[in-house]
Amino acid sequence: MSHSIFDIRRHPLVLCLCACIGLAAVSPAAFSADKPKQEISRVIAKEITAAQKAMQANQWAEALKNLEAAETKSGLSTYDKKTVAEFKGICYVRLNNLKGAQTAYEQALATGGYTADELPKTYRLLFQLAATNKQDSKAIEYGKQAADSGSATDEDLLIMSQLYYQQKDCKNSGVWGDKAIAAFKKAGQPPKEVLYQLKLQCASDANDTNAMKAGLYDLVRLTNKTNYWNNLIRLERQDERDDNNTRMIYRVMFDTNSMNADTDYIEMAQLLGDAGLPGEAQAVLEKAMSSGVLKDEHKERTTRLLNALKTRADADKKGLPALDAEASKNPAGQLDVKLGEVYYGAGDYQNAATAINRGIGKGQVKQLDEAYVYLGRAQAALKNTAEAKKAFEKLKTVPNVSPRVLKLWELYSDKLGS
Repeated sequence: MSHSIFDIRRHPLVLCLCACIGLAAVSPAAFSADKPKQEISRVIAKEITAAQKAMQANQWAEALKNLEAAETKSGLSTYDKKTVAEFKGICYVRLNNLKGAQTAYEQALATGGYTADELPKTYRLLFQLAATNKQDSKAIEYGKQAADSGSATDEDLLIMSQLYYQQKDCKNSGVWGDKAIAAFKKAGQPPKEVLYQLKLQCASDANDTNAMKAGLYDLVRLTNKTNYWNNLIRLERQDERDDNNTRMIYRVMFDTNSMNADTDYIEMAQLLGDAGLPGEAQAVLEKAMSSGVLKDEHKERTTRLLNALKTRADADKKGLPALDAEASKNPAGQLDVKLGEVYYGAGDYQNAATAINRGIGKGQVKQLDEAYVYLGRAQAALKNTAEAKKAFEKLKTVPNVSPRVLKLWELYSDKLGS
């Protein structure tokens, strides 16, 4: 797998600039509600009054001229300096000069005039401005202060994770990503996809296969997207050496519609044919043919394989009545399960479910894992989601079932019907 699964090194930051503008549009006095009112010094009263009138008329450039004139006056109080800088910040935001706005609010912060109640809002505003201006290091410091003061939102925490990733600091990206995920869940919202993408890319960059799998499991749970299924299943399959388990893994890929390479269809069909399941193998190759993924250089070989499988599958269908009769008389369940597999390959899912249920009830089934998977798949094909989930749930009771196979089918069951 490529070590650049997602090109998110400079992923667009999810900023809500309306929040910046909404905060900037509030007058300084509003920040001090229910607190002793402070007064602008007389020395700049004329300029501030003119600036306020211009701001009320949306004449932002005119307001800035008056504010800059006020700055030149001597004997200004801390409150004067903070007010002038804050008003300049408002004007710059309205003029979409966000770098100017950041500088102005930093000047306001440097006056030391903010109260303890005002600081959290200011830190958050500066965090958003610095992040928008791609001043990542500054944004990170303001983001920490906003988080420590309790003003950071779940979206802010997400941005912190992105900023750290852009600084090539995957450790802290993960720490803040976990904070963001917890905050989204606490708010009753699903975490954003990019949070898990960041974790996945960091794992890929570090060649950490287990962490990549964990990230892909999270992404499938969140989105159920076929590209995540495909990447996950390829990782799980790459070191599998048991043919039965490989067939099971391929079935998950097939049933999630995440199979996108003709070689996967061909290998799956060959494994099924070798296991005496020509009907299911035929269905796999027919889907490969109809989906348009089959490469020209593989068409002749695939056609020959498909014709051979059709011949075997037709013979199995013709033998269904005799197999059904034999299985019904047999006290062990193995033949019933085999009957169900043939019905499944023929697309008769109701009879497949009936036969497999009967076989499981009798007992003495050699491969219970396959029996439960076929039963679950048959019920899923019949849109009996609840019954399908029950069948897949039984898979964990099978002795010596492959942990990776179990985990994949549990995930498939969890997403079934979603």
